[in-house]
Amino acid sequence: MEDGRIIELYWDRDQRAIPETAGKYGRMLHGIAWNLLRSREDAEECVNDTYLRAWEAIPPARPGAFRIWLGQITRNLSLDRWKSLRAEKRGGGAELLNVFLRGLSREGRAMFLRRYWYGESVAEVALALGCGEGKVKSSLFRSRKALREYLEKEGIAV
Repeated sequence: MEDGRIIELYWDRDQRAIPETAGKYGRMLHGIAWNLLRSREDAEECVNDTYLRAWEAIPPARPGAFRIWLGQITRNLSLDRWKSLRAEKRGGGAELLNVFLRGLSREGRAMFLRRYWYGESVAEVALALGCGEGKVKSSLFRSRKALREYLEKEGIAV
């Protein structure tokens, strides 16, 4: 169905407007939401909210480029959802990091903090702890890998 006819369905408050929109643009809208959220459920929710927003906006709106207009709605909803999810997880991030650091050995924690909190070079860390640079590098590599696994296990995408 042509965009003009779909928009007329919205204007007439004909409920067929939603399935017609979904049939023509649903796949594209899901793609936009998925690319931002990487969650099937969240993407589905944003696409459904897009249909609701279109229903509420038409009339009085009469979008000229319907496809682009729908895509912008989905993109904005998805970005808002992404920001919301990120903000929820941000609050617990410091505590998660503290728990992770407490799980490291004393030496591993010292290397990690000196390098990533205080910004010391690998050479400075090695000198301060009286070990070789290779040991510092391998410890930091293992710690980063363990941190990534720990955060992913806690539901935080890295």
